[in-house]
Parts: sequence; C-alpha cells; structure tokens
Amino acid sequence: MIKHALPVTREADFSAWYQSVIAEADLAEESGVRGCMVIRPWGYGIWERIQRLLDDRIKATGHENCYFPLFIPLSYFEKEADHVEGFAKEMAVVTHHRLVSDGKGGLMPDPTAKLEEPLVVRPTSETVIGAAFARWVQSWRDLPVLINQWANVVRWEMRTRMFLRTSEFLWQEGHTAHATAEEAREETLKMLEVYRSFAEDCLALPVVAGEKPENERFPGAVSTYSIEAMMQDGKALQAGTSHFLGTNFAQAQDIKFQNSEGVFELANTTSWGVSTRMIGGVIMVHGDDDGLRVPPRIAPWQVVIVPMLRESPEDAALIDYCKALQAELAQQSALGEPVRALLDLKFGKAATKRWGWVKKGAPIVIEVGGRDMAGGNVSVIRRDRLYRADGKLDSAIVAQGDFVAAVSATLEEIQGSLHSEARARLEASIVPGADFAALETHFAEGVKNPGWLEVQWSKPTGAALDGVVERLKKLKLTIRNAPMAQGAIDGTCVFTGEPAVERVLIGRSY
Repeated sequence: MIKHALPVTREADFSAWYQSVIAEADLAEESGVRGCMVIRPWGYGIWERIQRLLDDRIKATGHENCYFPLFIPLSYFEKEADHVEGFAKEMAVVTHHRLVSDGKGGLMPDPTAKLEEPLVVRPTSETVIGAAFARWVQSWRDLPVLINQWANVVRWEMRTRMFLRTSEFLWQEGHTAHATAEEAREETLKMLEVYRSFAEDCLALPVVAGEKPENERFPGAVSTYSIEAMMQDGKALQAGTSHFLGTNFAQAQDIKFQNSEGVFELANTTSWGVSTRMIGGVIMVHGDDDGLRVPPRIAPWQVVIVPMLRESPEDAALIDYCKALQAELAQQSALGEPVRALLDLKFGKAATKRWGWVKKGAPIVIEVGGRDMAGGNVSVIRRDRLYRADGKLDSAIVAQGDFVAAVSATLEEIQGSLHSEARARLEASIVPGADFAALETHFAEGVKNPGWLEVQWSKPTGAALDGVVERLKKLKLTIRNAPMAQGAIDGTCVFTGEPAVERVLIGRSY
C-alpha cells in the first residue's frame, strides 16, 4: 500500500484535500483578514509564470498595458444601473480619510474627515476605464482602443476559499472600444480563444469554451462567454470570461466618436479577464494524493536538484558536481524557453527536501548522492508518474549526460501527459441527457463525481428562464455554457419541451 505525502486523500474528502495541498505545497496561507490570503513564493511564482506567458499573448494581439486607480467614485457605478446592481452586495466602500483616537485606547474614523463622495475599492474597472475612454475617444481615428491592466480587485465574498473565491484577488482585465458591434464581437471571441488556448497549452487545463446563458451574464453585458474546466470531483470551474458590452457602458459613460461622415456614434466596448482562481484550477485538475503537480510551462523551477549532503568534507565535491549539472541544464531549452533549474542547498535531510518538492509539484526532482557522483549519474523522479507498478517510488538512475540531453523532451512529455490525463477525464465526464428526469437521476443525492450533463434546450428568456434557474437551483446546479463546438440539434428542450436551438452543459460548480 502506498503511503502518500498528504494527510487526506481526494477520495476521502476533496475539500480538505484541496486545503491540504495549498498548505503542504506552501502556496498560500491565511492573512488575518477574512477572505484575504498571503500568496507565498511558490504560489506567487506560479502566478508570475501565468502572468508572463499570458501577457505575451495579450500583447501579441495588439493590446497595451496600463494602470487605473484602486479607488473608483461611487457616482461612476451609479451611471450604469445593471452594473451597480450586479456588484452592489460585493462592494467595499471607503467613506473617511483619517483616523482619530476613540478615547478608549483604540482608533475610529474621524467624523470630520468624511469624504464628499464615497469611493469603491475596485471590484472591476469598466466604469473608471469607461470614463477614460470618454476622454480619449473623439473621432473614428481614435479607435479601436485596446488596453489591459494587471491589478488586484476586491469583492466582499461571504463564503471564501483560497484561490477560488477570495475577497481580494489578482487578475488581468482587458478593456477595448470599437467603432462597430461587429468589431467588438470579434474582439470578444478573439480573447476567448486566447484564454482557451492559453489554458490548454500552458496550464495543461482542458476547457470548454462557450456562451453563458442570459442569467449568467456579466452585469451590464450583452453577451458573456467563458472557458469552463472540470475539476477531479466533477465540478466546474469558470476559468475565464470575455464580455461583449455593446453600447451599454458607452451610453452610461458617454463614449462617443465622430464617424468618417461626421455623425456622432456610441462606441461598442468589451472586457475580459482571468484571475488567480486559475491556480485553484491547476490544483484541482492536476493535484494527486501527494500534493500538487505543476505543468512545466508554469513551474517556477522545472528541475530541482537535491544533493544528499552529510555535513562532511566530501560535500564540497558533491555540491560542485550539482552546480555543474545546474549550469548544463540552464544551457538547454524546453517548451520554447531556457530550462529553469534550482540547486536546493537549504539545510535539512535530502529525503525531507525531496518530499517537500514532490508536494510543491516540481516537474522533475533530481537526487544526487556520493555514489551517483562517482558513477557520473543522477537519480531522477518525474512528478507526473511518481510510483512504479509495485507501489515504490519511481526513482531512475540515469547518466548525467543522458539526462541533460533528454531534459527538453522529458519536460515536454510531462506537459503533454498532464494535459492528456485531464482531457481524458473531461471527455469521460460529459454525458448526454435526454430529459429532465434523466437530469434528476444523474445528479441525485449520493451520486459521487457526476460530472456534467449535456442537454438540448430552447434558450428561454425572461420568466421562462427564471423557472429553469429555480429548478436547477433546487438540485444545486447551474448552466455552465453553450459550447462553441456544438453537436447536432435534433430534439426538444429538456426544460420547456420546445424545439431545441442549442446544447448546454449542466453541472455543479465552484
């Protein structure tokens, strides 16, 4: 029987396992402020990799980075009724600018320092960026405006979970303005594809791209699209969204331009974003009962070298041997970049450090002892396949030169194997549903990891849609999206009995 590194398994308690991975892999910890977390170096290193790779893709599509204030005047939100209604319950509001003593040894807001207008701590930036667009855009020659912002945002969540749903989180938010609705819709779908390909190629995270139903749209949007990933417990994670806003925000923020014929028109705008919840997705898609498994493209360190030091004079030669290996690895390229190799010289037993890196999910862990050095070898552990068929740790002794020569192919293979494993799970966990009775049976209480059901529906709106949402809510279900890649429509809606117009995915979610 394999003795795993974590105190709880996925099978026993998936939620507790998730929290255990975060703690044991040193990804993040509680901060002392409810719903806010400290992202530790390994967790932040993964975010930096995500940021760097995605930023390159965003810039390749013609967008420029900028920065807007953390504080947004309340009046900006009041201009867009649907938007403020959608975020009203999540807003953190600043009302005073100074503290004074309360006479009891504590502090309190100074009554005389009340702000003339309350400031909202940024939950998203459509309103403040819309105000800037109104200043920047005068003529059709000023369009399109294509910008992106890397920032933190605050949404006062009642039920929080690290990385997945926190009161403060890190993200990027893109905002664009266009002369026509057609251009803006094209932009919306272009960025959805950027997210889809990024998730698949860099995070090894298989996703389904599609349009959200009317009730799941971003507040104030005309259309919202998402990429949905399936976690190992069968639940969905909305990993990224792209919104076509039409002229709704332009109307509220007065974003007008004079067209080539001298007529004033409202601009069409978009917004799109992904956040640190992607790290939560990586944990729940790739993690195992020994901790995290980080895809090589986003691993801060792809190869970690752990010398088996004995606090003896012989250690110096072993360290030199490992430094030479590290230097050779740094000269190699994998997945389009130089190999990132770390030599772990921290104090501690080699076995303890090895398991530390296993829990962190470093793609390759190298152990080097005196016998390895004498034979010109290294002991190689691949994080994607930790154990042999007999349940023992799969630590292969390889000639140093052979390992260096093969490291690029090995890292590419690990990246591919994680994606293939997750893709197979996703495809096996989406099944068709013929009617509402089948839906109820599929998601009946006690059914473990039911995955998603693909059903045909008639795209109801208004009160009819509200009725569908209520029926699903009783089963703790939501409509995830209508996939862009649609199968044939050949039946009736499982909710209304009307002729179906598209297929949607139903499931439980985070």
